[in-house]
Amino acid sequence: MPDILRSDQGTDDIHALFHGAPKTTEFRKLRKRLVRETREAIERYGMLPPDTARAGGARPKWLVCLSGGKDSYTLLAVLTELQWRGLLPVDILACNLDQGQPNFPATVLPAFLERMGVPHRIEYRDTYSIVVDKVPAGRTYCALCSRLRRANLYRIAREEGCSAVVLGHHRDDILETFFLNLFHGGKIATMPPKLLNDEGDLTLLRPLAHVAEADCARFAETMAYPIIPCDLCGSQDGLQRQVIKAMLDGWEARVPGRRAKMFSALMQVRPSHMLDPTLFDFAGLTVTSRGDAVSDCDNSMEVPDLR
Repeated sequence: MPDILRSDQGTDDIHALFHGAPKTTEFRKLRKRLVRETREAIERYGMLPPDTARAGGARPKWLVCLSGGKDSYTLLAVLTELQWRGLLPVDILACNLDQGQPNFPATVLPAFLERMGVPHRIEYRDTYSIVVDKVPAGRTYCALCSRLRRANLYRIAREEGCSAVVLGHHRDDILETFFLNLFHGGKIATMPPKLLNDEGDLTLLRPLAHVAEADCARFAETMAYPIIPCDLCGSQDGLQRQVIKAMLDGWEARVPGRRAKMFSALMQVRPSHMLDPTLFDFAGLTVTSRGDAVSDCDNSMEVPDLR
């Protein structure tokens, strides 16, 4: 297995994962943007325990989930670079869960991880047969498949002594989930960048939360990573997420930058200007004798004047 290369060999060859990286200005900008946005998400959402940086503090171990898609390859590469630069003081264990899908190329990821010298665990669990048996004909498998996969990943994380399960969901996944919940669930919610599991012993992290899907695709394709398609089960046709994706693509084509603007809105929620009394104490708003509104969170001046 190749070792991590020496620092004097340049930043393009810090690890076998980056061997052959293009020297072009465009690719360097892409790689720098991926690192910057991932680091921003890790810091913004407190993905590292507060005592991680202290001398002698316990070094966390992350189970980085690798499906073989463009997003998870990008996740592994960017976290590896942050780790090498001393900006991510964690141990990384890559993990692929082979769920027994038909035609899944079971040798691709083990061979890739061995060649790259990445510590890893390959787990086989035939959850596909369970999903096929339980899901009615004509329905998509994704919901049940995801739940079974998550349960197995939590189990593996505990067995390996990991404190976090790390997934490759990106900005576009988060936006699509927001609109799925809005249109089909009747609620304002999306994938959180950091989540505590029900048992309270593991966190689920999404360090690519600020990263655009197009950047993941461009990076993984340029690096020629062995991409495994995510629709081997044949259950993707008619998936509502694909409808939402097409809608967002159309908006982005007509108004470039629309995705970024919508994502910015998700990071600037004003509970006092929504309609949920569990998030803001509307009943507690009072008026003084001078007519000044009194509340713990008065941000009325931030609402634009539409008259």
